[in-house]
Amino acid sequence: MAEGWQISSSSATKTLEAECLCGKVHLAFDVPVSQLPLRVYLCHCSKCRYGTGSLCIFHTLITREGPPSFLGDSTEADLTSYLAPGAKYSYDFCSTCGCHVAGVSQDRKIWTVASSIFKDHGPESFKIRLHVFSESAKGGGLSSVVNWVAGDAMKSWNPPADEPTARLVECEPETAADGTQRLRAECWCGGVSFTVPRPTREVVEDDYMSRFVSPLDARKWKAVLDSCDDCRRVTGTHVIGWAFVPLAVCDPAIGVDLSIGTAKTYASSEGVLRSFCRVCGATVFFSCERRRPTERQAVVDLAVGILRAPEGVMAEDWLTWRARPAHAASGRAFDADFSHALAGGMKAWTEERYGEAVEFDTM
Repeated sequence: MAEGWQISSSSATKTLEAECLCGKVHLAFDVPVSQLPLRVYLCHCSKCRYGTGSLCIFHTLITREGPPSFLGDSTEADLTSYLAPGAKYSYDFCSTCGCHVAGVSQDRKIWTVASSIFKDHGPESFKIRLHVFSESAKGGGLSSVVNWVAGDAMKSWNPPADEPTARLVECEPETAADGTQRLRAECWCGGVSFTVPRPTREVVEDDYMSRFVSPLDARKWKAVLDSCDDCRRVTGTHVIGWAFVPLAVCDPAIGVDLSIGTAKTYASSEGVLRSFCRVCGATVFFSCERRRPTERQAVVDLAVGILRAPEGVMAEDWLTWRARPAHAASGRAFDADFSHALAGGMKAWTEERYGEAVEFDTM
């Protein structure tokens, strides 16, 4: 089915089509034209970050009338649902590639869908103008980067301070048995959990692994925002933050097969292996052969959304962020307005923190 227009006796509708990276989840929604463009909000709550691995999610309430149409061989059985204790909505993700698809009510009628997986995210179909739970992201997270889109200031909604949902999830600092500092990475359900240290002497003195140490501070790792199409369709978000870390420094040890706890892997292309939690759906790692001169030197992209940095979402005491988002051309082709806002916002964000628009290589 192609996206297009349909006319019924009651009203005109537009068919919006969505698909994850592996194609196992392929959906269509017939949306009344009168409801377009659909309003998209960026949720920064800890559940959305820990449950996707991204800095926030991009959601739009698209139907209250039950499941969408599943196209081709795709069925609702291709989704895994994670319902956290006490939650009213499940997080549904592709069982094969881990793409976050939607938040779904327990009666399966209300679908708040990840707008990032739609094939057409033009301004006629979707409109991003709102941050929600931005105060739940310590330090602001991506809400401190994206302040406007298409010339309009982003608005923010947060619950009253005395409501339980307004509680800021604080993260505690951790140390290893030898007293060295460690940073916890943990998905929403806790099935994937490990720590990374600051760059070690072995890393700093290694010709290859040292390339991923911050050029500004040898105690930190490099990090970037990434807008590539594959990452968008495998996370269900417009952009994901990656920190570059050698697998050899992770505790407990993680091999190049990315096996740890409840992690599941998906080979998204030749030489590329990704992992996500098979229980809650959080993206964990991106790995490619180009960053593996030897198994001991293998460097992976670690999803920043699952980091539990005490100082805040951007883990600024552990990471140095590049000003330029990766794969910006892909981002512009998908959603030009948001991509321009992200690029300009990240440049300003890095200049404010580092005194310059930091630039470095990541290969």
